[in-house]
Amino acid sequence: MKMRKLVPFTIAAVAAAFVLTGCTVTGATTSFSGVPDEHAVSQESPADDSGVQAFWVEDGAALAVAVSGSSTCPVIGSRINVVEPAGQGNTVSIDTVPLAADQICTMDYVPHTTVFWTPNSVSVAEPLVVQVNGQSVTLPVK
Repeated sequence: MKMRKLVPFTIAAVAAAFVLTGCTVTGATTSFSGVPDEHAVSQESPADDSGVQAFWVEDGAALAVAVSGSSTCPVIGSRINVVEPAGQGNTVSIDTVPLAADQICTMDYVPHTTVFWTPNSVSVAEPLVVQVNGQSVTLPVK
């Protein structure tokens, strides 16, 4: 009988701890070819040799990550992970959807953007390091 009373309490405690610490991993909200319209000609995060760009969108409530590559085999983000929270590095990593080994891809080079909600434990008030597939880019303060 004591065990039955303890299980709901344990579940509630774990759920509360999860909410209080903030979610450190979230899925993508949207994905599309190109870069966000408001950043189409922006130099906020110009593409470098890695082909990775990052943009604050929704006034910092969301983070858009664009990775250049084949238009028929785009790099699509699947989730965002907090590597180091604000004040300790302000770094996130982006997991991507794996491509099939036998997938045939065109040889063009275009950006594909995935948008994520900005995790609670990172800050728009300090530079944000965004890591994708072994590459990284630093997004300036919002």
